[in-house]
Amino acid sequence: MIEQFVNFVIRPPRSEYNPDQYLWEREFMLAGRRYKRLDLELTNPRGHTLKCSHYLPASVPENIALPCVIYCHGNSGCRADANEAAVVLLPSNITVFTLDFSGSGLSDGDYVSLGWHEKEDLKCAVSFLRTNKQVSRIGLWGRSMGAVTSLLYGAEDPSIAGMVLDSAFTNLYGLMLELVDVYKIRVPKFTVKMAVQYMRRTIQKRAKFDIMDLNVVKLAPKTFIPALFGHGLNDMFIQPHHCDRIHEAYGGDKSMVKFEGDHNSPRPQSYYDSVSIFFYNTLRPPQLPASGSNKLHVKIGTMTNESLFFEIINGLRAARTDAGSSSTDAHGFRNATTSVVELLSESANQLSIKNDSDLDFLLDENHNLSGADGDSVGLHLQDKTSRHNEESCSYTSSNRESWGRCSSLGAASDGSFSRGLGDKHENMTVNALATPRRHEQRKLAKSSPPKTKEKKIHALWKKLKREREEMGDSLSQRLRMCLGQSPRHRRTQSSSGQQL
Repeated sequence: MIEQFVNFVIRPPRSEYNPDQYLWEREFMLAGRRYKRLDLELTNPRGHTLKCSHYLPASVPENIALPCVIYCHGNSGCRADANEAAVVLLPSNITVFTLDFSGSGLSDGDYVSLGWHEKEDLKCAVSFLRTNKQVSRIGLWGRSMGAVTSLLYGAEDPSIAGMVLDSAFTNLYGLMLELVDVYKIRVPKFTVKMAVQYMRRTIQKRAKFDIMDLNVVKLAPKTFIPALFGHGLNDMFIQPHHCDRIHEAYGGDKSMVKFEGDHNSPRPQSYYDSVSIFFYNTLRPPQLPASGSNKLHVKIGTMTNESLFFEIINGLRAARTDAGSSSTDAHGFRNATTSVVELLSESANQLSIKNDSDLDFLLDENHNLSGADGDSVGLHLQDKTSRHNEESCSYTSSNRESWGRCSSLGAASDGSFSRGLGDKHENMTVNALATPRRHEQRKLAKSSPPKTKEKKIHALWKKLKREREEMGDSLSQRLRMCLGQSPRHRRTQSSSGQQL
């Protein structure tokens, strides 16, 4: 029983994985931008080789330095646990560095120390990043054992810009006594402390550290790095009061986020939003140059290409232009720098008929009402509507991510369609002016009272407005359908069971 408990602390199940299968690809797309994974090895003071990965944009201008967050995994974890950290931070121009601590994953070493020796591994990673001129500020994001590791290192290096501490424990000795009660290990109470003392000596002999020295509450008042604490409300392995005690004793700027879930539960989106905002404020990442048509308006969970919005806006604008004009592509907009939200609002507001020019196709060269009846007007509008309804939405996916994409909702970008439409409209006008019926109707229009003409115009305006509104509703429905798709990318759990 005691031997099992010792192994539970210093030799938990080890994550064995294939990096090419469980890490992000060496080159991958995320939120419309291209990124790469650089694998490297570091050597810690004990001579152990540490397997590491650095996620960063595929190309960064030489004169720009980006901040970096080092992700520190738990005691049964590995660098694959940083996959979600990459999703959260990379779109904000914050690179992510992750490593297998000694005794974990694919790195050398036989035992873990729940933060004591891992602190030296973290120091190696920080020192390596300090030598890179394209790395500016450095932040730490640790979970469980990784959170304790971050606290131990942060107490020695005040240059760290910020820390996210998820499910840290106060001290290892107190945690071991708690776990005896949590897991209902049936031993007499007076023997528990004797058993822990025996385990202390065994761990000191094998893993070369003293569990009594592992106490972050003593270090918290002397640490002044901005910190965000997180903890699951239903965590029975490392109970929430551990986080409360560290937070209360912490000397620097601090905040706390508690959420539903236990020690190993997936973290909610609200927590990731808090992490993203925290690191954005503490690391202050610069803006990278826009990558052509891949400009993005990013939101965690749903990533949508901005060119899609421009194409949809083209379709909306086409609904209010006359038949002799053609819509342009996303790069031909009068104000290409206008934000997507402003363009969408502008196009939605302009769907209704507001200008007399919207009825040009009903007038002849003398600006008199043509002889087009209600059916021909409806046919004209139906023609325009059908051009938009022929488009459809399509979706693509990869083994890591699947973002909803939508095909163009606007008119064709080449000029042939526009010229053909303009010629057709001109021929219709000429034919209408040349017919005897047109001549008779013009005489009738001149002799009829003004009120009759006004009523006819009013009726046509109402029908046009109704048809245009229906067209706008259809396009709006397509827009919602395109944006309502949620991403589907595979997530891998490193191991089952509780992790420190």
